[in-house]
Amino acid sequence: MHHPEENPWKITSEKNVYDNPWINVTEFQVINPSGNPGIYGKVHFKNMAIGVLPLDDELNTYLVGQYRFPLNQYSWEMPEGGGPHGIDPLESAKRELLEETGLKASQWTEIQQIHLSNSVSDEWGIIYLARNLTQFEAEPEDTEQLIIKKLPFAEAYRMVCNGQITDSMTVAAILKVQLLILENQL
Repeated sequence: MHHPEENPWKITSEKNVYDNPWINVTEFQVINPSGNPGIYGKVHFKNMAIGVLPLDDELNTYLVGQYRFPLNQYSWEMPEGGGPHGIDPLESAKRELLEETGLKASQWTEIQQIHLSNSVSDEWGIIYLARNLTQFEAEPEDTEQLIIKKLPFAEAYRMVCNGQITDSMTVAAILKVQLLILENQL
């Protein structure tokens, strides 16, 4: 499928409106693709989003439950976190899996790269499948109040289909692994 490579948006000015250790928000004055003036806000993420779907030999997975401040609601997700740019994302994935679940894996497969909200942010995610698991002690960060739930992968898939799991990276990971199972590629 052919698509234009040239950016149809023209930036006339930009202003940094917010900055913290995790994100930066810029407001752009633009000429939009139809030639009219407008504004565009962009959230820049200073880390990559890292997700890990652990899957044991009996096809159980592990979900992390936590209250998500921006949503003002509880969320079930795979182990996730931020990985600094310039560091191997696999090392960040191993750290997140151990921190949140106490699990270590000896087999790692990158299964998906994903833009998480490309209408307002440049957040980029990498999702790994972790296999051959060994249990150690979890080491959650002080900002995390986590509940770990081991469950059959088929139940996690039903949770996605029923709308009980809405985190985009977790949805993508579970659907991708379900396809791998159906295609005998796991």
